[in-house]
Amino acid sequence: MIRTATLDRNQKPTKEQIEQIKEAAKKEIVFDEDSPELTPAMEKAFRLAAKNRNTQREINIS
Repeated sequence: MIRTATLDRNQKPTKEQIEQIKEAAKKEIVFDEDSPELTPAMEKAFRLAAKNRNTQREINIS
C-alpha cells in the first residue's frame, strides 16, 4: 500500500507521520512482475533521467 502526504515547504511532519515512515523503513521491499527490481543498467538510466529532469527544473525556475 502506498500512502502519500503533501507538506508545505515550512511544514514539519507530525509524530504520527514520522512513526509511519520508521515502520515502513523496517519492511522488506517486495518486487513482482509489475515492479521488478532494477538492473544496474536500469538504475543508471533512471539516475540520468532524474538528473536531466532536475537540470530542466533549475533552468525553468531561473
